[in-house]
Amino acid sequence: MTTYWFKPKRYGYGATPATWQGWAVTLGTVAAMVVVSLYLRLTERHDWALAALIAFDVAALAMLLIVSGRKTKGGLRWRWGNE
Repeated sequence: MTTYWFKPKRYGYGATPATWQGWAVTLGTVAAMVVVSLYLRLTERHDWALAALIAFDVAALAMLLIVSGRKTKGGLRWRWGNE
């Protein structure tokens, strides 16, 4: 039996955490983004800091989207509320 970590939103596109694993992945992603942001803030004199921050955030959110898509019952798709 497959345990889904996220449940699909009733309307629109996306999912919300439904189990502790889903919350752990979501909060871990947010925590990693905050830590990297604070670290790069300390090195703000470097021109590459903003580019590195944007690249890390894009990669972290892409990984969260992939994991949530695979662990959502029915996958990620647009929903109209009548399901």
